[in-house]
This record gives sequence, C-alpha cells and structure tokens, in this order.
Amino acid sequence: MSKIIQITEVGPRDGFQNIKSPIPTDLKITVIDNLIDAGLKHIEITSLVSPKAIPQMADAQQVIRHVLNTHPDITPWVLVPNGRGAQLAQDYQVKNINYVVSVSPAHNKANINRTHQESLEDLYKIRHAFPALNITLSLATVFGCPFIGATDVNSMLDIIKFAHDLGINRVTLCDTIGVANPRQTARILQTVQLKFPDMDFGLHMHNTHGMALANMLAGYQNGITRFETAVGGLGGCPFAPGAAGNSATEDAVNMFNRMGLHTGISVEALLKVSAGIRETIEPCLLSSLSRARTYSEFDFCGDKK
Repeated sequence: MSKIIQITEVGPRDGFQNIKSPIPTDLKITVIDNLIDAGLKHIEITSLVSPKAIPQMADAQQVIRHVLNTHPDITPWVLVPNGRGAQLAQDYQVKNINYVVSVSPAHNKANINRTHQESLEDLYKIRHAFPALNITLSLATVFGCPFIGATDVNSMLDIIKFAHDLGINRVTLCDTIGVANPRQTARILQTVQLKFPDMDFGLHMHNTHGMALANMLAGYQNGITRFETAVGGLGGCPFAPGAAGNSATEDAVNMFNRMGLHTGISVEALLKVSAGIRETIEPCLLSSLSRARTYSEFDFCGDKK
C-alpha cells in the first residue's frame, strides 16, 4: 500500500462559493498563496460557472491568471459544469478540470440544471472538443442525496462506465451531504474497483455526521490515496441546510502525517492559514485542529512528512 497521500485542496472553490459575502480577489489569492506555502501541490482554485449563478466565482479569470503566472510548479484545478465552462478553461489555459455529475437525477437538476442525459452529452462533447484537457469526473451524491435519500449504485456504475469509455480514468466519489459511513465507503469502493480496476478513484468527504476522517481512513484501507479536503472545514451543500463542510485539510493531513504517511504538507502552516481565514473571511470554522491545541511540542502531531 502506497505511503504517499495526495491531498487536493478545494477550499478556494467549494469552500468560498458557500460564503455569501463577497470575498475580495486579493484575499482569495493570499489564501491560495499561503496554502501553497504550506506544501499543497494540488488545489481547486475556482469554478467556471455563470456569475449570475454563483457571484462569488465572478473573479475566476483573475484568480486563474495569478496562479498560472505565479505558481508554475503546482497543479491547479477548476470545476466546470458544462461545455461553456470547458471552453473558458481552455481559453484561460487551464489544463485540469473537474466535471460534476450527480448520481441523483434530482440533485443533478437542482445543482447544475441538467438532466443526466444532458450532463453526459456535454461530457462527450467536452472530451472530443477539448482533447488536451485533463478531466476528472466528480460524482456527487454517491453516498446519499438530500432529495431522494439513498442513490442507485447501478446509476453510479453506468456514469463511471460512460466516462471510462471516453478514456477518462480519474473519478472522485463525493459524499455531498456528509452521510456516508466507513462500511458503506468500503463497500462502494470495492464495487467500483472490481468493475474498473484500471481507474484512479479518489474521495471527497463531508463531515455532517462527524465521520469524514473515518471514511477517509476506510478509503485508504481500500487502496485510495487521493483525497479532496477544504482548509478549516469550509464548504457545505446549498440543498442540505445545516450540512457541515468538507473534511478539514488540517485534520486530514494531521491524521495521515501521524500515521507515518507522506503528504508533504505542514499542519502548523495550515493552522496559520485557518487562523487567517477565521480573521478575515469566516469566523466559524469547523475543523478540530483549528479549535484545539495541537500539542506539537510533544510531537503528537508534528509534521512527519
């Protein structure tokens, strides 16, 4: 089992888009710069969506320009919901995109105003119109939906097969409303890995029921080494009021570092980023480490990279 863990930070996209008050562009850029200084190499920096739909992402081009010009050694990602977003990604010279489809048809319609057929048709067009783009399929509501409850495993497998047939080999399974449990996580991972052994699967867990880290550990125990997290535990789901945010980056890094695995990321530096976010953007962060002493002087959670 690999000891190298790849953490993709999604706070600047998934976290910021859930904050209603406009965040100044220079403040977003400062957070991204500080995350990179903490050791993060993979960051979802923004979303290429209509500013009318998500005003917080209206400065996407400025954020992208800064990252590409200032940090050529990292891997930036942007979320795109449709072909228009993919066109913008190519125009802005972004190479890596996350394309979102919900396993739940109801959530897909509410989230991106697309039927399953429309989303998959768009994915087909994007794959053929922009072959240079590196596409990750992000599957939302894999573990549960705020509208229909449990989602259909066969529907999930059909969507993954569609992507696989297009030559897309990276899929992130997302617990959009934070209802997964470790046994369920293990079962779903074993199912998809058996069906698609050549694909690269990752996890994106939310912490609504307090099991995000437990689910990530279950993922690691089933061969997963790629995880999406958000600094401070930022994020949520607009269709699930009260749902907690993403698994916090500092909590996940602390867990993996203390297990003797390699993230390449500093917990202490992440805590400084969280403190800055609390002071300037969001006073109520949900991560455990951002609210507690680390006891790093005793090397309980020192940075063992």
